[in-house]
Amino acid sequence: MSRVGLRVDVDTLRGTRIGVPNLLALFARHHIQATFFFSVGPDNMGRHLWRLARPQFFLKMLRTRAASLYGWDILLRGTLWPGPEIGKHCAPVMRATAKDGHETGLHAWDHHRWQSRLTCLNQQALLAEIGKGYDALAQILGKPPDCFAAPAWRVTPDALAVLDRFAFRFQSDCRGSAPFQPVVPGRRFQHVQVPTTLPTYDELIGATCTPQEYNEHLLARIKPDHCNVLTIHAEVEGVGCLDMFADFLEKAERRGITFEPLGQTLNRATTIPEAGIGQKTLPGRDGWLAWQETGDGS
Repeated sequence: MSRVGLRVDVDTLRGTRIGVPNLLALFARHHIQATFFFSVGPDNMGRHLWRLARPQFFLKMLRTRAASLYGWDILLRGTLWPGPEIGKHCAPVMRATAKDGHETGLHAWDHHRWQSRLTCLNQQALLAEIGKGYDALAQILGKPPDCFAAPAWRVTPDALAVLDRFAFRFQSDCRGSAPFQPVVPGRRFQHVQVPTTLPTYDELIGATCTPQEYNEHLLARIKPDHCNVLTIHAEVEGVGCLDMFADFLEKAERRGITFEPLGQTLNRATTIPEAGIGQKTLPGRDGWLAWQETGDGS
């Protein structure tokens, strides 16, 4: 039997308001529990439009049909006026997620700021950024967030050091192959990472497969007796690709594939080895990702 840890990244106001309720209803029909990571601060995702000047990002926007997939309300959010604070507008949705029994963690205070400015932030700025998100989500849920996932799989040693100050049960900050405890030269961090192991929609569509081929292509990558962790986005699988994702879950169910929260994936790990975290680029994706170093050069 194949098991898949299911991670849901919620980056925007639209994804929280529309995508999360859609996914909660879909998961309830299939009796699926997942891990949701919420962005709670200002929705400034439209500020990524400046990246259109970079060929890799421009080609990705064309390949994934971003305007029709995400909607112009996301693509322009925070460009001409300050972005709305997601937690203030969508607190009931976040509480409903926890009430339904899903793991609920922090993704970001300001997703755009983390993704675009992370390497420019010192530890004091990082502590303020994470602390604002932590406090806001704790107030919404009535309890501290259970876990953390770095936006866009971008994390640095300084960020890991600051994150170690928070009592997260686990983090999911990078790509990799299985749960591990991160180490960098001269430092061993206290937390455990549960990395994403499978590719995402925007990495495959138009590069490796068509939308019609996507579900079968992704299902073929799920391996029995392996650690499988899939990240979906509330803005994609919860809105523009909801029907396609529903079909994916039905096909997975017929193949005996089950889904679980990342905490359950971690609990099933028989060993937690140490591993480094490096940086890697992927074809079709703009910029670097944090990546588990396995010791064999990958």
